[in-house]
Amino acid sequence: MTLQVIDIRRLRADPAAVRAALARRGVAAAEIDEVLALDERLRSATARRDELRARVRQLSKEVEGAYRAGERDRAEKLKQESRDLGAEERDADALVDRVAAALRDRLLLIPNIPSGECPDGDSPADNAVVRTWSPAGAGTVERYEDHQRVPHWEIGSALGILDLERGAKLSGSMFPMFRRGGATLARAMIQFALERNRDAFEEIRPPTLVRTETMISTGHLPKFADDAYHIERDDLWAIPTAEVPLTSLARDEILAEADLPLRLMAYTSCFRREAGSAGRDTRGLLRVHEFDKVEILAYTTPEQAAGVHADLLARAEGALQALALTYRVVDLCAGDLGQPSARTFDLEVYAPGCDQWLEASSVSWFSDYQARRANIRYRPAHGSGTETCHTLNGSALAVPRVWAAVVETHRRADGSVTVPETLRGWFAGHDLIT
Repeated sequence: MTLQVIDIRRLRADPAAVRAALARRGVAAAEIDEVLALDERLRSATARRDELRARVRQLSKEVEGAYRAGERDRAEKLKQESRDLGAEERDADALVDRVAAALRDRLLLIPNIPSGECPDGDSPADNAVVRTWSPAGAGTVERYEDHQRVPHWEIGSALGILDLERGAKLSGSMFPMFRRGGATLARAMIQFALERNRDAFEEIRPPTLVRTETMISTGHLPKFADDAYHIERDDLWAIPTAEVPLTSLARDEILAEADLPLRLMAYTSCFRREAGSAGRDTRGLLRVHEFDKVEILAYTTPEQAAGVHADLLARAEGALQALALTYRVVDLCAGDLGQPSARTFDLEVYAPGCDQWLEASSVSWFSDYQARRANIRYRPAHGSGTETCHTLNGSALAVPRVWAAVVETHRRADGSVTVPETLRGWFAGHDLIT
């Protein structure tokens, strides 16, 4: 796989613009200058190697001609020159490999160039709330009763539907276990999300363990290795999201423009070490190592990307609305974007028992960043050559935090939980979890 990451041609053509754009993400100009220096060194080393290689080939022809002409002394002299240059060419080739590896390592850590529409800012405090929605009316945050102000881990324990203690006994802390109506609720939410998106998305059930290059393609490696579960014996990684295998379905392939946008969805378990969660609230389902999620993802042309991004966001919002949950849409600032993202909208659902806004979905446009890493291209319907695809993805529904918001929001005064109407088909018609 030929790894390109950010478009090096763009960096060469307008380094000042790239420096300015990445400065919005906190990338120091020195990091860009290092990449440019390595790129220049690589091009110079490659040119020298190719020059030597061409001369060696020419000498081989001259040696052959000298022997045919009976000029043995001249042929031997040319032969020795060819051997000397051949050794020099091998050294030059080794230098190209070393510089190319150094450039690749640097490029792997450079984040995507943020969209010009992405807000400025350095941290989550600078993110912009775009809109808020609640069952009481768009733009309002409804009042909650005292019986809704109970955290989901207490509700789960009281009803016997969330067993954190036995989950920890089986696997350790932050591995939750759902029981009875809680397990049914989790399963119903997954089925609900799959059915909602079946109209436009092909359902995939990808492997849960993937190769290193599959993780690299989305930008999860090497930067976030500490947050991933690695099976060293087989050099396989447990996926942190279905985005990882779905993005690589078309790795090293050329798609037809007529087949774009190509929309995929997958239900998988997801695994995250949460290595950076020290000091954060890890009670209940707020932060877990394993969870179920339905992911929706698309490959597009650059022109299709904005429309698909809006569609993914609308679908994720629609799911929360159908579950009668209060949520808000947050436009992430440049300094808070994930490494591969050019623009991200987070959906934060309100959990009244925790009295917190919980990130329930991230809907992201990655421009051509991931597709360059994965070498995913398309052939335009008109014109020649190939172009790099754009990729986008979002969580159609991630179970843990939405589960928490559902049981807290829909808790009744008697301690039972009302099953959202849209999920009752998976509860054999029952409307309460008791």
